Amino acid sequence: MSTRTKDTLHDCLKNKNFMIGLLIIISVIIIAILAPYIAPYDYAKQNVGGRMAAPSGSFIFGTDELGRDVFSRTVYGTRIALWVAFLGASLQLVLGVTVGLVCGFFGKWVDRVFSFLTDLTWCIPGTILALAVVTILGKGLTNTIIAISLVAWASYARPVRAKTLSLRSMAFVETGKAFGESSASLMFRYILPNVVPSLIVMVSMNLPGTIMSTTTLSFLGLGSQAPSPDWGLALSKGMQYISRAPWLSIFPGVALVYTTLGFNLLGEGLRDILDPHMKSQ
Repeated sequence: MSTRTKDTLHDCLKNKNFMIGLLIIISVIIIAILAPYIAPYDYAKQNVGGRMAAPSGSFIFGTDELGRDVFSRTVYGTRIALWVAFLGASLQLVLGVTVGLVCGFFGKWVDRVFSFLTDLTWCIPGTILALAVVTILGKGLTNTIIAISLVAWASYARPVRAKTLSLRSMAFVETGKAFGESSASLMFRYILPNVVPSLIVMVSMNLPGTIMSTTTLSFLGLGSQAPSPDWGLALSKGMQYISRAPWLSIFPGVALVYTTLGFNLLGEGLRDILDPHMKSQ
């Protein structure tokens, strides 16, 4: 193990935000993996005779308007949250990094065209643009993730473009050109590895926003559809019975805050460890 790797691991262990966030995310991942064993009931099974039951020994989080166990639905909701986070981040990364590398490397009219598209995306409020895209694509979780990715890719494209502009004239890139490396090779083999630390920080910082945006669209009825255990859908239904059965909103809401807090703390810690100069920007 190299000295640099040891120093990075040491910094990780010393950083409280990173360690707390990591523990939270690990716990969420474990819950998602073991959901069939943790959940005492089928999250979609209805029990009309047990509707709106308050939290008790049999139903620790109570039941909803259809008699379904809220605890089981909250546990299974972690799977949707993680699926949204990682699929959304993957789509945003592929699109944003590719555009950023192409703009920064080639410059000229290519840079002007894609920079215009990036600025245009930034000018339109994200939620409004996502609503418009979902309206075109149709309701559903997958379409929601695609819509959010089409909105959020610009947050990766701009920093990657700036980094590429500063790296493309460096000696190691010029050496690659001299040896006949293709443009694609120069971008992805020479420049991209130097952008990875910043990308890791950006991904971890953007994941909570992706989860919250998807939850918002589900809350509005444009994301996951019944009988999905999506937290946004649960919050939407719970709002209808907030005075009569507050547990319908409280427990999914707490799960959402817990998960996004974990990603936020993890992102803060990674920023301090891998890219500390971002803290002052």
